[in-house]
Amino acid sequence: MTYIDGFVIAVPTANKEKFIAHARTLDPIFLELGALRVIEAWGDDVPDGKLTDFRRAVQATPEETVAFSWIEWPDKATRDAGMKKMMEDPRTDPSAPGNPPMPFDGKRMIFGGFEPVVEVKA
Repeated sequence: MTYIDGFVIAVPTANKEKFIAHARTLDPIFLELGALRVIEAWGDDVPDGKLTDFRRAVQATPEETVAFSWIEWPDKATRDAGMKKMMEDPRTDPSAPGNPPMPFDGKRMIFGGFEPVVEVKA
């Protein structure tokens, strides 16, 4: 079964186009390194919760929108190898000349790897 990396981030709403451009630049590298697909989703219906919610999880301000992204890999071994290569790839270094800067505060990103346990398809 596949393996999923999930990410939740707060992006300044004014940076939506920069976020999309950043994703269009970096996401193909994940595919090059073995990912099956990458989804970048812009918050549209992200309600405030009574105890916790997506916005609180990433300390989003009123001027920010929550983005939810995931990467689907064929298996964990491919993910582990791909993510290692991604971290070493100079094209992904936001401080390198010519690379796009991150359009969000990466310190507030929450992320994790997940093993699917149920999959239902139409």
